[in-house]
Amino acid sequence: MSAHPQAGALAGSSPAVVRSLDRLLGLATEPLAAVVVVAEVLVLLTGVVSRFVFNHPLTWSDELASIMFLWLAMLGAAIAQRRGQHMRMTALIGMCSGSLRDTLETAGTAAPALFLLLILVPSYNFAEDQTFVHTPALGLNDAIRAAALPVGVVLMLMASLVRSADRGWRNILFAIAVIAALAGVLYALGPWIKLIGNWNLVIFFAVLLGLGVLAGVPIAFCFGLSTVSYLLLTTTTPIEVIPGRIDEGVSSLILLAVPLFILLGYLIVMTRMSTAMVNFLAALVGHVEGGLAYVLLGAMLLVSGISGAKTADMAAVAPVLFPDMKKRGIHEGELVSLLAASGAMAETIPPSIVLIIIGSVTGVSIAALFTGGIMPGIVLALALAIIARRRMAERTTVERGATSAREIGRTFLIAAPALMLPIIIRAAVMEGVATATEVATIGIAYAIVIGILVYRSFNWREFYPALVGTAALSGTILFIIGAATCMSWALTQSNFSHTLAAALANAPGGRYGFLIGSIVLFIVLGSVLEGIPAMVLFGPLLFPVAKQLGVHEVHYAMVVILAMGIGLFAPPFGLGYYAACSIGRVDPTAGMRRIWSYLAALVVGLLVVAFVPWISTGFLP
Repeated sequence: MSAHPQAGALAGSSPAVVRSLDRLLGLATEPLAAVVVVAEVLVLLTGVVSRFVFNHPLTWSDELASIMFLWLAMLGAAIAQRRGQHMRMTALIGMCSGSLRDTLETAGTAAPALFLLLILVPSYNFAEDQTFVHTPALGLNDAIRAAALPVGVVLMLMASLVRSADRGWRNILFAIAVIAALAGVLYALGPWIKLIGNWNLVIFFAVLLGLGVLAGVPIAFCFGLSTVSYLLLTTTTPIEVIPGRIDEGVSSLILLAVPLFILLGYLIVMTRMSTAMVNFLAALVGHVEGGLAYVLLGAMLLVSGISGAKTADMAAVAPVLFPDMKKRGIHEGELVSLLAASGAMAETIPPSIVLIIIGSVTGVSIAALFTGGIMPGIVLALALAIIARRRMAERTTVERGATSAREIGRTFLIAAPALMLPIIIRAAVMEGVATATEVATIGIAYAIVIGILVYRSFNWREFYPALVGTAALSGTILFIIGAATCMSWALTQSNFSHTLAAALANAPGGRYGFLIGSIVLFIVLGSVLEGIPAMVLFGPLLFPVAKQLGVHEVHYAMVVILAMGIGLFAPPFGLGYYAACSIGRVDPTAGMRRIWSYLAALVVGLLVVAFVPWISTGFLP
């Protein structure tokens, strides 16, 4: 089992033609994506400086940024497809071996190719239709932006075919036969499927979707194939609507914060800012028994306030602390369990990408979410600290020593420039200097300057891979959002949303029954679907119900985000748990039995947050 969906690079034994095509795809996508990431940062940062410093807003900056953003999303999705980095669940594949595993791996590349083939012509038609639209500020033809969709579909399709060719023709033919047989069965059952009304949603969005997820097909493409199958077999709606819904889901300007905070996460690791913060916390409390556990929790809270991405948070903290924690005799299963649990704990610490996404899809104020997210994270951190104090047993022979005041002061002075970064980010949003979308550009500029002038550890050779990695991870997240938007739209058209809303609104116990039901739902969804798709699918459906029952929207956002985080980092299905194991270089089985006490602490903390709304809303203006 792995946190990463598919093997990254092609094998050295791959045919020469396949390797050559793979390299050409890399050359066609990666440099351009890196340039677009840099251009996005420069355009948005220029807009902030022009507006705040010179009091001269640039009317065209957001417009240009949105044009480049769709290109970044699609190029990033193509890079992720080439590298095999689109998120998928690998639990079942990890249990298989031999030819069955090879077949499932092949299906994981063949199924996306089918979806991309189905939407290729509609994507071109969508871009062609946009030729009649012109942008208001720059007067540019909107087809320049919309062309990213068919180009991205073509690049992803080529990447899928290259990866499929690397699997061998026997596996390819068998996977095609299985997919064709499944399509044939659905087509033959078409008349009956129409007769059963909305129960057919179970076939497409439970059975078919579930089979795809369990078989290791990337989640975004599972959403896409389920939606296309539903439209083709049960409605008269043409699949030409799919590109439009993808564009709608991906093009929200608020989501521009996603690649920017991902890049910032790379930078705080590259410039060793995260190391300086961790070293200061270690000097402060690391000498007490179990102190490094407190350092880990504190570091995750601090770093989460900078990078916005949980993978970046864990990558910044684990390599610094794990070696010393192992020297103290702490079992590696405890280490990875606490790391994974702290990842779930920090989901609401601003500027979390999940906060930005849920604000985008539900219309909740990002500034309010940033304010409301701090206390729930601290409550869960305290719950984990109580458990960690009991579980992090160190060898009695360990020499921890006592850190002098002088050493604490020295590490503080070194960490001070890094510690200023989360303060600058939050202050910039709260004081109106920059929007939640723009504020990461201030952090990026600050990190580069501090990395070069203060820490002198900025490695320009690592900068290009960081830009490409930013594009790939952003493409993965944004394509999931686009595909989930399609599926959410289909569910809404079927009136499923009204049925679900009515069922939850009438749950026993009123608002508290609704909150408990939401917690259970999002823990399951976070484990099976990964958090972001769950938010995009069900956020717009459930937030109106919460409001109807008198639950504050910020309070409800904190509850469902934390529930989703617990599911995301819970084995055996939670992808976040395997990401923590990968970053900590620990075998996943080492923490399987040890993580449950930490997850139980998180659930208790979550219930406290759910039943005490003040924790989420007490500091709102």
